[in-house]
Amino acid sequence: MNKLLLAGVFAALFSGTASATVNNIVLVHGAYADGSGWNEVIARLQKAGKHVTSVQNPLTSLADDAEATRRALAQQDGPVILVGHSWAGTVISETGTDPKVKALVYVAARAPDAGEDYAALAATFPAAPAGKGLVKTPDGFAQLSEEAFVRDFAGDLDPAQARVLYAGQGRISQTLFASRTTQAAWKVKPTYYAVSTNDRTTSPELERFLAKRMGAKTIELKSSHLSMISHADEIANLILEAAK
Repeated sequence: MNKLLLAGVFAALFSGTASATVNNIVLVHGAYADGSGWNEVIARLQKAGKHVTSVQNPLTSLADDAEATRRALAQQDGPVILVGHSWAGTVISETGTDPKVKALVYVAARAPDAGEDYAALAATFPAAPAGKGLVKTPDGFAQLSEEAFVRDFAGDLDPAQARVLYAGQGRISQTLFASRTTQAAWKVKPTYYAVSTNDRTTSPELERFLAKRMGAKTIELKSSHLSMISHADEIANLILEAAK
């Protein structure tokens, strides 16, 4: 009987392994961006046979961005790899406890603990230059100046390409970054992290700290903040690794 039970366990394990590959990828963009920032990665994931959804965040509040992500997750027909860039690391930390989510991928991303004052944490690391280029408007929104966007946000892209992205950047609510999460999905899901070592928007030292704190499988790229554009192959491969 024991041998029969053991055989059944092995059969279940092998069966689970065969069906373990995740087909659905949900990508969440950060501040000063929109869903098109993932286009280079999307093309690679689709070529690999994945079903990809790129969320369009309103960038008005964490609650609004989390709701947009939850709507995308609800539309998936099975297990999901949830990916967040920059600010969206906060969003996937809040929403990634969804049972459909099998792993989280952070790309130069925030990863706050539940209720954590992320601004206070970030202040203990070297300040990134991009923040000096934040331009606030009287209606309560903010965006990066063209100079800061091209030099500090997209520093390893062709300037002409960076200016196109600047023209379409997502304006953020001035209160967006003060939001605090109610949960930290990275504590209960497998995690992957891509550190941008030439990042001038988020301190690379902070990124390394966050990756280590969550125990993530980590890669380091000699990249600006926009590694999903300048290093699309590596980011796509990290997502595909998470999907295995």
